[in-house]
Amino acid sequence: MTYDKSCPLWPHGEEHFYRDRRFQPAAQRPKQCVATALAILTEQPPETFVGRINTQHPVSWSDALRPWGMKLAYCPSDIRSLKYYMDERVAIDDLFDLCYYISENPEEILADPRDDGWIRGSHIVILHRELILDPSGGTQTQAFEHGCNDQHTKRIFRVVPVEHRRRI
Repeated sequence: MTYDKSCPLWPHGEEHFYRDRRFQPAAQRPKQCVATALAILTEQPPETFVGRINTQHPVSWSDALRPWGMKLAYCPSDIRSLKYYMDERVAIDDLFDLCYYISENPEEILADPRDDGWIRGSHIVILHRELILDPSGGTQTQAFEHGCNDQHTKRIFRVVPVEHRRRI
């Protein structure tokens, strides 16, 4: 196999699971972006997920979505800014969770953790078709205009039906 400089986020572009669904943005309480993102996906209050998930463990997020017929599927990505993935994600025209580091200084992202294990703050937003639903302000913004584009990728997941073969 030859060396390839890229890898598609999702190789089956014809699959659409949540294209026709409507999602309402919701504003988070401090340090509840993951719980609020899950709440937006399930139309539940964020309190449904607080205490049931580990904000640093996406498998717990995926497990928490199962009662609503959803789970998360891993998308190959690296530390590049989210803008390098936006064209492909929007073209897939479905539903994703985008996680990114928050930093004005990119060197901080690659630094070793502090003694207590802390690396860097991060955030999660939902991409539905061409719109970003952001729990930090309860806003909805065009994908190419949202500030996440200039932030460095932490994780990218596609939201899929619970019976789908792909997973985390």
